[in-house]
Amino acid sequence: MINALICGINGKMGKTLAGLIENDDKINAVCGVDLAAKEGLPPVYAAFNDVKESVDVIIDFSSPAVLDAELEWAIGHKCPVVLAATGYTPEQFEKISRASEKIAVFKTGNFSVGINLLMKLVKKAAEALDGFDVEIIEKHHNQKADAPSGTALMLADSVNAAYAGGKPYVMGRSGIVGKRGGEIGIHAVRGGTIVGEHEVLFAGEDEIITITHSARSKRIFAAGAIKAAKWLAGKPAGLYDMSDVLG
Repeated sequence: MINALICGINGKMGKTLAGLIENDDKINAVCGVDLAAKEGLPPVYAAFNDVKESVDVIIDFSSPAVLDAELEWAIGHKCPVVLAATGYTPEQFEKISRASEKIAVFKTGNFSVGINLLMKLVKKAAEALDGFDVEIIEKHHNQKADAPSGTALMLADSVNAAYAGGKPYVMGRSGIVGKRGGEIGIHAVRGGTIVGEHEVLFAGEDEIITITHSARSKRIFAAGAIKAAKWLAGKPAGLYDMSDVLG
């Protein structure tokens, strides 16, 4: 049995994650870390340094604000970490990279198996549709703090891999922007309770091809994180993503 610590266990995704783990016979939520600490089972602590249980893997659906304390605790306890939060800064990504030299770290912009398949499809499409303009549109609920989504950037990177990373990214457009300059356009929509929708549009001469993915429930992300945690537990130090799991 794998013992998991859920960071952000009292949040929406944390509760979804805990609910799925309850019905899993290979992983167990032994405790949580959340600002709203509470007694009960599993115990929830306000800080990592308060944790008493033996932990095999951390699953984090909280916020980038906890990263420093989380990585310090994980390195000190040689505990693998699944980072499922979004909105990390470039400096925080550097910290994650350095931490992966000491512990196993799993980081991906999206835990959906479908999205990770989509990444492969758009790369193949970009290779076949040379000369087509590329636009990425992502839609999320009105409570999402960061834009564009990490998934949109992942998709842009997948497309750009077909061009050796040579296309610049333009985040939306406003005013008189002139003609396209070979960029990949990325656009964010925020409204209502949209779980997550991503569309990659290839526009060519007299034809348009779109590849889309629509998430209907956050459960798919929690399920993907559990899959990643099971895979990561016991792995040597390194930086891993969903391609390693699916591979």
